[in-house]
Amino acid sequence: MKTVHLTSLGCPKNLVDSENMLGQLVEEGLQPVAEPGEADVLLVNTCGFIQSAVEEGIDTILGLIEQKKNPGVRVVVCGCLVQRYGPDLVRELPEVDLFLGTEEVAAIGSRLRALDLATAEQQEDGGEHPGPAGSSSIVRYRPSDGTERFLANAKLPRRLATAPHRAYLKITEGCGNRCSYCMIPAIRGPLRSRQPEDILDEARALAAAGVRELTLIAQDLTAYGLDLGPGGPRLGSLLKTLHREVEVPWIRLLYLYPTRVSDELLEIVAGHPRILPYFDIPFQHVADPVLKAMNRPYGEELVRDLVARVRRILPGAVIRTTFMVGFPGEREADVDRLAAFMAECRLEHVGIFTYCNEEGCAAAALPGQLDEETKEQRRRRLMTMQADISLAANEARVGRVEEVLVEGVSAESDLLLEGRAWFQAPDVDGCVYINEGECRAGELVQVKIRAAHPYDLVGGIV
Repeated sequence: MKTVHLTSLGCPKNLVDSENMLGQLVEEGLQPVAEPGEADVLLVNTCGFIQSAVEEGIDTILGLIEQKKNPGVRVVVCGCLVQRYGPDLVRELPEVDLFLGTEEVAAIGSRLRALDLATAEQQEDGGEHPGPAGSSSIVRYRPSDGTERFLANAKLPRRLATAPHRAYLKITEGCGNRCSYCMIPAIRGPLRSRQPEDILDEARALAAAGVRELTLIAQDLTAYGLDLGPGGPRLGSLLKTLHREVEVPWIRLLYLYPTRVSDELLEIVAGHPRILPYFDIPFQHVADPVLKAMNRPYGEELVRDLVARVRRILPGAVIRTTFMVGFPGEREADVDRLAAFMAECRLEHVGIFTYCNEEGCAAAALPGQLDEETKEQRRRRLMTMQADISLAANEARVGRVEEVLVEGVSAESDLLLEGRAWFQAPDVDGCVYINEGECRAGELVQVKIRAAHPYDLVGGIV
């Protein structure tokens, strides 16, 4: 039996694509393995969103190519990096057997079969060293003309790469926003929303498989249904249906666009206890001139009003956001406004990133480009502030009993268990270290918090 090793880079949306491709390969008879050296097919799904992700993708591909010293090993490269730089990758990486862009997620099985068939024919014709570089009959890459767009569906095979008790559910593809620093619309195309029944079918299947935490993801969850016409489904109606029809203890929402977080949506979360009051809303900045240059259609007044509405309608909710510093034209006064906002609003989870020019983005041509030292100094200043704010928020939880989803034995020590409270999203927030009591991965337990750190908590099962 052939074997496959998956490397998935980038965001959770990319991970879902990886799981769909892995599911198809399992149906083709391939067995997933944990180590690259054990695999006949080395599959890497890449991110091409920012330069650091591009560099990580290239390094990963080169590392996998090293495994081709073993006879018969295939290297398959998929995802955003291929969609963005496909022709260049084909030219620079002749050792890669197959390239698939973001629109070919559902085609990986047929493409791999075609590759095997073409290689077998080449061998029969007497090819001494069969492989993509020496055969015109092997199609390594098919450029996308934009006419066919991929949209996941519940019938597409899927093999979870996360722990079996949690899963991501992608409800849209693409993006209709036009932020001046972002390549996602160019890479992933326009907004495409799945039909509610299709989403519901997949959610039911995941629940039946034992998923305890279902995280809805999209480039912009609040845009769900806008492409389906007036009177069509929207995020609020979808959430009510999922809460009514799917027996999953935790339903989490990631990536809400600030201008579309309505009171109605907040009240739906407040009225449905299994939808977690955890709001990931990327504000990106609060200074009006910077937001205008980013092509974000709001200002500081809206951001402050939104935070106030969340606090009023859901007093116990937590907010996570990201801010970008060093954007072209950003002044020290703009950073001061951002710092004042952070000090006054005291959001529980904040990520600070430095701006980086991306080829093809409008922001790359803006005046007032800043040097890397200035960007990093501003990032450090704000992250130091946020560490104190996060610590204070965690210290306020000491003595409380919180519901925690157990992930398993901690990576820090096999003497500790590790889990996440409802206010901690996987991979981006801290965790709860459990130093008393017994439980298994996937269980929801009550933990009394006894110690706090800036991002993590410690407690025992009660």
